[in-house]
Amino acid sequence: MTAEGAPEGVWVNGRPNGTLSPLERGLHYGDGLFETIACLEGRPRFLKLHLERLETGCARLAIPRPSREELRREILAAAAGAGRAIVKVLLTRGPAAARGYATTGAEQPTRLTLRYRWEEDDPRLAVEGVRVRTAALRLSESPALAGLKHLNRLEQVLARREWNDAAIGEALMFSSSARLISGVMSNVFLVEAGTLRTPLLDRCGVAGIMRRVVLREAACVGIPAEEAALDAADLARTRELFLTSAVIGLRPVRSLDGRACETGAVTRELQRRLAPLLTGAADG
Repeated sequence: MTAEGAPEGVWVNGRPNGTLSPLERGLHYGDGLFETIACLEGRPRFLKLHLERLETGCARLAIPRPSREELRREILAAAAGAGRAIVKVLLTRGPAAARGYATTGAEQPTRLTLRYRWEEDDPRLAVEGVRVRTAALRLSESPALAGLKHLNRLEQVLARREWNDAAIGEALMFSSSARLISGVMSNVFLVEAGTLRTPLLDRCGVAGIMRRVVLREAACVGIPAEEAALDAADLARTRELFLTSAVIGLRPVRSLDGRACETGAVTRELQRRLAPLLTGAADG
């Protein structure tokens, strides 16, 4: 579900192969945000939504945000000339002006942009679905960070180490209070009696771009949808669920912990609705 290999290009503050300070707060504290953007034929998918989420994160973390147009130009330049690419943008508070957690206000944000080759997806995954397991690790709850795509991903690193079976495409994660939150690398949707349900992310988790798009498109076609506090009982009851991310788009789940799942009418309708947006590299 992710791009593999070394990056094809690296830019620091817009400069090719620039250097990072050893005092970088993003390295010391995970003090920053990131976006992972799928690009087709040089066109970043849902770029407007990615930039909006980055700006929202900057406001919540009190990181001075760069110009949207400046970021847009840099992302377009990174994607240019590539048929399929993943552009990852990291924005940090910048090098520390003094030792310790406290900020001084003198920090200058750092922009790091990387381009990775994006291999063709196996088309069977969108039709047949993916096998999913449940992660043992529980996500910490921190409402102050809930929804943000911040740089501290250690919990996801540990959760991803729980399996090495290539047949398993993802693992679903619960929070410390036993609420269903997301996949390790994706958001999750459950379908129950024709209603779309996705975990409420008021305590932890990342509010994904494709999650936002799915909720929007569901409303456009009249599919009832809600963000709700879900738990293991909700997950056990459902027979239809799917995963979303900026890279994979929407993928049905074919089995969860060995239990067979269905790909129903709601999932297929949303796949049809999203298809032109994904292949056409929609901007918003």
